[in-house]
Amino acid sequence: MSWDATLASFLWMIVCVVLIIGLAYWFTRYTASKGGWGALQGGRRMEVLDRLALGRDQSMILVRVGERYLLLGTGTAGISLLAELTPEEAASWKLPQTPGERPGFKDTFYTIIKQKERR
Repeated sequence: MSWDATLASFLWMIVCVVLIIGLAYWFTRYTASKGGWGALQGGRRMEVLDRLALGRDQSMILVRVGERYLLLGTGTAGISLLAELTPEEAASWKLPQTPGERPGFKDTFYTIIKQKERR
């Protein structure tokens, strides 16, 4: 390969990497502004507020369904209702932020990294 072809190939690779990083940044900002992955999947009547992994295939999930707050247990056998919380009890948990207080890219990125480290 000639020097010109090598340089052109290198520059094209840099452009592609920058484009991919830019699109990833834009997509992350877009999903965060729309309420995260849950908002892209459907309506806002059902929402997963918190999740705690207990084991390989076991976890507890706090879910808001309309005005009800349910604590669910999940495992290989299925999903079971552990408790129904009052709105006051659910408010004591860290609930999602209001739309004006959505985390930025940096906060979302560090949250994902911390979640991956726990696994």
